[in-house]
Formats: sequence, structure tokens, C-alpha cells
Amino acid sequence: MTGKIGERKKSRGFLLFLLMIILGVVAFVVVLTYTKKFVYGTGIVSKKYGDALKIAMQFFDLVNNKVIWRGDSALNDGNEEGIDLSKGMYDAGDHMKFGFPMAFTATVLSWAILEYGDQMEVVDQLQPAKESLKWITDYLVNSHPTPNQLYVQVGDPVKDHKCWDRPEDMTEKRPLKKVNPSAPGSDVAAETAAAMASASLVFKSSNLKYSSLLLSHAKELFHFANENRGSYSESIPEVEDYYNSTGYGDELLWAASWLYFASKDRKYLDFVTGEDGEKFANWETPTWFSWDDKLPGTHVLLSRLSFFGPKAAAETENMDMYRKSAEAVMCSLLPDSSSATSSRTKGGLIWVSKWHSLQQPVASAFLAVLFSDYMISSDTSKLECNSESFLPSDLRMFAMSQG
Repeated sequence: MTGKIGERKKSRGFLLFLLMIILGVVAFVVVLTYTKKFVYGTGIVSKKYGDALKIAMQFFDLVNNKVIWRGDSALNDGNEEGIDLSKGMYDAGDHMKFGFPMAFTATVLSWAILEYGDQMEVVDQLQPAKESLKWITDYLVNSHPTPNQLYVQVGDPVKDHKCWDRPEDMTEKRPLKKVNPSAPGSDVAAETAAAMASASLVFKSSNLKYSSLLLSHAKELFHFANENRGSYSESIPEVEDYYNSTGYGDELLWAASWLYFASKDRKYLDFVTGEDGEKFANWETPTWFSWDDKLPGTHVLLSRLSFFGPKAAAETENMDMYRKSAEAVMCSLLPDSSSATSSRTKGGLIWVSKWHSLQQPVASAFLAVLFSDYMISSDTSKLECNSESFLPSDLRMFAMSQG
């Protein structure tokens, strides 16, 4: 993992993950419009947050592009291998398509839509959000042409970082990188499975055929990731300087969790609560939610089962450990908790690294509001942090302090 909460981790030179930051802003704006939520009811949306959401969503809105200086680019991506990789999103200010963080962007965007789609719809941003999500998942579908093969990168990062052209004017070659059984990438394959599974839930009510396609790809990718275990950073060493993966266990649990919610297949629940859960979940030891560490998100996601059921799933052996781990994450974020992280600025902003410095506070705010809403929706009045008690409103106050 990328370091325990309470530890300041030095950056290894990762690129600023602008996509995640903007996504976090989108999710942050949405969650602060209302409290009591999973997919129930519609809350009152504050105008300032609604306006901010509209502006933030323009970054993703490639289908109904209103940015006059942005045009078509990279239309031939993937042609050399006979696949269409023209969609997807570039990383930060570069022209690279990195599958690992892009898939994570899709997963968290899906999560935000699933939890707060009603609020997005109130300000006419639900459809743009779904169209932007599909722009990414169309790319991910095409990047998985066979069950045991996944294209995970488009472009040459060394040459790309020396180029200051507009993407519309690119002329350099766009080489492809992929993982397969002889060059495994459990982390990137499982994250892509999580993206497909979560997105399948988003599109289930509006486009069942597409939803089923996504779920089918998710199941194949999870099987591939689990049966051919290994890190994509070892199979493709050049990614270590950009989006290095520090382990694949968290992605396997994250993907299995989303596959359980999408398919209701018990085998995925058994995966996260069985031997692999015990091996990889790092229970009750909070870490930072990011494109490289999915454990805090997994803990919060699976805590839904203890809050809302079904009862058989909630009572599965070890499932309570995910709820306890999610609570440990929340306690570490609350500034007045005895277990509060010390990784903060004097003003209270979560501060872990000078690189992608807003990723941790925004992601932490997102998880805090989600958990507070779970508490409210389940009539859970208090969060116990050692001998101290906190209210859902305390979590929301923390989240707002990160904005």
C-alpha cells in the first residue's frame, strides 16, 4: 500500500493526477448538497454547489463539448493492433492514456452517480455524467479484446513529456502496452473490472444490454487478474516512473466487492471475507484512498452491507471487520479524535504529499460524507472512536473543511 494514515509518504515522482482531483471535486460538490442518501429520494441542492458541479463537469463532457478550443485527437489510437482506443481520457496535461488511473476514475465516478445521481439530476448533470462515464467505459471495453488480454497504455511517456503540442496536433507514434498471462497485471486488470462492474450498475436501468456487456467484461477481467497474479509494474517497468502499483491485493478485493453488488453472486462475497480478505484487507489499519490504494474505499463500500443488508451478507464471517475498518478510517480523519492523523496542515487540510496534494483530502472528504450518509440512512446516531463519540454531522464538517 502507499502508506498508513499518520505517515507522511514522500512522492516517488508520480504525475499530478488531474483527472482524480477533478473527479473528486465533482463528487465533493455532489455529496455536500444533501445528507440522507443511497439511492433514495431527492434532497435540496444548494445553488453554489450546483453551479460548481456544472463547471467541474465540463472537464469530462466530451460528448457535448462546449470548450471551443478542444477538438478531435488520437482518432487512430489502437489501429496497429486492430482495436479502437480513440476514446478514453488523457492523463493530467499530457497526451498519455494510462489505464490504471483512468479505470479508477471510472469506478469512483460510477460510485458518485450511484449514491448521488438524484442530486446530479436536479441540476441537469446526471446525463452528462453518464455520457462522460460511458466515454471511458467504451474505451475500457475495447481495451479488453480477449478474456486474458488488456491494453493498459497508449503513448510513449518519455517522448510525450518532451512534447508541448496540442493533442489535436499530435504526429508522434502512439505505441501500446498490454498485460496478459505471460506479462500479468492483476492490479490494473482488477481495477478495470471494478470500473466495469460499478458502471454496469449505473447503466442497468437505462441501457440493460450495455450494462450486461460491462458486467461480462468485469467477470472475465477479475478471473484473469485472480488466476494470473502479478503486478503490472513488474510486467511493464516503465510505468514505475508514472503510475507505479505497490500491490494488487487491494484491487482484487475492490473488484470483488463491486462484482458482488453488480451480480449478487455469493462467490465474490466469499472472496472478500475468506482467505484473500484475511491476506489483503489490512483490517483496522487505515490508509489513504487513492488510485493506488483501494482499501479505504473497499472498507466503506462493504460497510454498506452491515448498514443496509441483506442480513445473510451482513452476517458473513469477517464482514464486520470491513465495518470496523471503515470506522477506523473515519476516526483517523476526524480532527478531534484521539486516533486522528497528524498528516494535516496547520489549517486542517489533509496533507500527505506535495505531488497530487489534493487527492487525499478530496478522496477522504468523499468517503467521510458517504459514511455519514450511511449512518443517517440507517439511523445510526454515533460513531465510536475509542472512548469518544462523534455524530454524522462531525464527519460532514470534516468534509467541508477540506473544500
